[in-house]
Amino acid sequence: MLADSLEQLDPLPEADCAMAWTLESNWNPTRLMEIAQAVDTSTGATEVTTDAGRAYIKPMGNRQGPHVLATDWVGTHLAKWFGLSTFEIAILRVETAEVFDLPRGAKAEPGPAFVARAEAGDAWGGGSRELETIVNPEDITRLVVFDTWTLNCDRHYFDPAVRRPNYANVFLSSEDVEEDRTRLIAMDHGLCFIRSGEDLSTKLAHIDKLRDQHVYGLFPAFRGRLRGDIIRDCVTRLREVESGTVAAMIATVPREWDVSDQVRLAWRELICRRAGFTADHVENWIERDVSWFATPGG
Repeated sequence: MLADSLEQLDPLPEADCAMAWTLESNWNPTRLMEIAQAVDTSTGATEVTTDAGRAYIKPMGNRQGPHVLATDWVGTHLAKWFGLSTFEIAILRVETAEVFDLPRGAKAEPGPAFVARAEAGDAWGGGSRELETIVNPEDITRLVVFDTWTLNCDRHYFDPAVRRPNYANVFLSSEDVEEDRTRLIAMDHGLCFIRSGEDLSTKLAHIDKLRDQHVYGLFPAFRGRLRGDIIRDCVTRLREVESGTVAAMIATVPREWDVSDQVRLAWRELICRRAGFTADHVENWIERDVSWFATPGG
């Protein structure tokens, strides 16, 4: 009989996060210089200029609340750790004198905001031809496994009748690549481990999230580009997830984003245990849904 929550399973080893784990980055914006245009999304993503260049900011006061900032922050850390290309991100404090209007009557609030460095390029349009020129084709497979691990419903949900594919959350960057080539970037991880309208809570520890057997992130154009050898590499990486590393990532979430200690513990438990469960089953899940995926390397 399955346990109803992760609390009923054997405890994880005690986490040692005395030294916080952070993304290596030379991009460190410290203040807002100019506010441009906000996108009409629940997070109020707004193009801005910082003292470190152009960026997109998601402030407190957005319609979805502060927890989506926390999931985007930790999700991007996990994506980078997993080997995916991501935007450079930082936490930038918005001062009282710098607050600005957001779509649909919302207003940015003072406090720490999630900010990502803007890159040249375009959102993916969903077509297969655009993928022929990416310099990191292995990240297509890696992205599917990552989204499945993190239950990310905001790229390609397993039931398109419930949630339409969001091609905009795959970005094709033209920076630091040869002319006519692009780099696939995984962006916007605000719905990793939660659904729209769902807050981070101790309900993260429910067994239903751990044992979810659906494949996420599997766009139609990705199906013929999946690679068995990369899936196996991903499985190896998932088995390397350590409680201390995850706890250190979560420890970098600002207290102002209102994630309690009890929720942080439940979140860590889910991330770690979900990694193991996904490692045990993801190859079979993908074979179930795409029985003909490519298998270089045997």
